[in-house]
Amino acid sequence: MAIETILVTGGAGFIGSHIVEACTAAGYRVVIVDNLHTGKRENIHPKARFYHADICDANALRRIFAEERPEVVCHHAALADVRASLADPVGYTQVNVVGTLNLLEAILGQNSVRRFVFASTGGAVYGEPAELPTSERCLPQPLDPYGASKLSCEYYIDTYRHNHGLDYTVLRYSNVYGPRQDSTGEAGVVAIFTAGMLANRQVTIHGDGCQRRDFIYVEDVARANLLALDSDGSGVFNLGTGMATDINTMFRELAQLTGYDCPERHGPPKAGEVRAIYLDCSRARQRLGWKPQVPLPEGLARTVAFFRAP
Repeated sequence: MAIETILVTGGAGFIGSHIVEACTAAGYRVVIVDNLHTGKRENIHPKARFYHADICDANALRRIFAEERPEVVCHHAALADVRASLADPVGYTQVNVVGTLNLLEAILGQNSVRRFVFASTGGAVYGEPAELPTSERCLPQPLDPYGASKLSCEYYIDTYRHNHGLDYTVLRYSNVYGPRQDSTGEAGVVAIFTAGMLANRQVTIHGDGCQRRDFIYVEDVARANLLALDSDGSGVFNLGTGMATDINTMFRELAQLTGYDCPERHGPPKAGEVRAIYLDCSRARQRLGWKPQVPLPEGLARTVAFFRAP
């Protein structure tokens, strides 16, 4: 049976809006569910059908599924700030875990959904990994409630495969960056640095800046979600470049692109921060036919151009 309709939770957010754009361009009918907590109305694709709804509202989800009958659910709605999760672990469990269970239960009420695509985190589920680059074989040991909530969702999703036959694809993202990323709240370092540098504000590097991360451009992530729609069986896949970039290097690269000439300033390290994580993505290459296409210098240049635009 051909896929016609894809429901994207968090489709007005940074990553979700790029997935909606890619799915629409590929000819799919797209339904967005977003409570606009971090999503933005200007990110809503004009060809998508939008529901201003919360994944914590189980009744609303059942009504939407009955109305739209999607064949695929692409679940990106979540709270995603490591520091905030340390302060509010119960809230993160309520939104990320119970919200995901609400979606899974809504799916059981319909016989239309064939696949569940879940946005997890490769940056937080592994904790301080035993191997670098980190493959899916590495034991997940999250160090914060955000990572723990995402890993819990992965386990719950697999129980729905085992007990109800729901095929799934879990995508563990590394540090995603690119256009539309908010420079406040849950934003990543690329958006925070870029916005601050273009405004000529003092930018602070937390800790010594030697923390190493795997930065992946958002369009590469959206393309992986498209490939996941037609994948066979169920599985967990890392999405990253397999290369590490330290925060000091990121600062210098963005300073050059933005013309920023203030000296580096370092502040205290952030609580719960992993020292080094970059991902082995060979499984995604072998099983999904995916590999990143946008190199870091090009992705950073595109991102700065977006932030510069009026």
